[in-house]
Amino acid sequence: MPLTDGPRPAWPPAAPDRETFTALVRERGAALYRDLPWRNLDDPYAVLVSEIMLQQTQVARVGRFWERFMALFPTIDALASADTSDVLAQWQGLGYNRRALALKRTADLCAAERGGQLPSTAEELVQLPGIGPATAAGVVAFAFDRPSLYLETNVRTVFLHELFPGREGVRDRELAPLVADTCPEEGARAWYYALLDYGAHLKTQVANPSRRSAHHTRQSAFEGSRRQKRAELVRIVLAAPGIAAPELAGRLDAFEQAAGRPCVDADVFDGIVADLVSEGFFRREGDLFFA
Repeated sequence: MPLTDGPRPAWPPAAPDRETFTALVRERGAALYRDLPWRNLDDPYAVLVSEIMLQQTQVARVGRFWERFMALFPTIDALASADTSDVLAQWQGLGYNRRALALKRTADLCAAERGGQLPSTAEELVQLPGIGPATAAGVVAFAFDRPSLYLETNVRTVFLHELFPGREGVRDRELAPLVADTCPEEGARAWYYALLDYGAHLKTQVANPSRRSAHHTRQSAFEGSRRQKRAELVRIVLAAPGIAAPELAGRLDAFEQAAGRPCVDADVFDGIVADLVSEGFFRREGDLFFA
């Protein structure tokens, strides 16, 4: 079924027409196709793992992590049965550890309530932890090969470059109807692969068109950030379960000093640790921490 009812959206007047645009994307996508290990799979869980790993992480970096993760946790039930500490340990090096926790919680819910299966609609998928509209649409398109509104950075790049050249501040509400309108009823998977591969290529050839999106934000520096301190504390506790608070603080200070930064303020340390405990990254038993 089509993604939208009613009349087709207005096409940008200065852009190539719809047929020319779709033909161009298919041609460029075929020439630039990337044979990635999570592609052309009918396994929604495997696709979901790849979509979550690819959030804010480059494709080249995700490959080996995805293959290792799937070898260790090949099904939703396997991930649900795993200790959180083991899941986090396999996520180290990818960053954004919250993604791993959310994926584990989704597996726990699906194992307990859905017989180890993911939902098959975007509307149901977004009800699960850590799954937003783009991730849900990716699972629908790539695992089920059904039409979806998959608007992520590489897709956005193509539409901005081809349909809105030179225009600044383009909002997703303008792009979304065009993305939905061009997604075919048959072959959504191949269509979005073409958009992704052409978009990734464009970023190497021209100034990143996605910067002209009204929603573009520059990622804050990781070095010395609170986010880096959080990641280091998780790494330390995973490597030394049962570590005492003073030693944990001392190791974080040593990490900071090795990078030429001052020791971490005690209140900052306590706040970060409290956040990590409340979010489920590790637990505190008296003065000791365990992943």
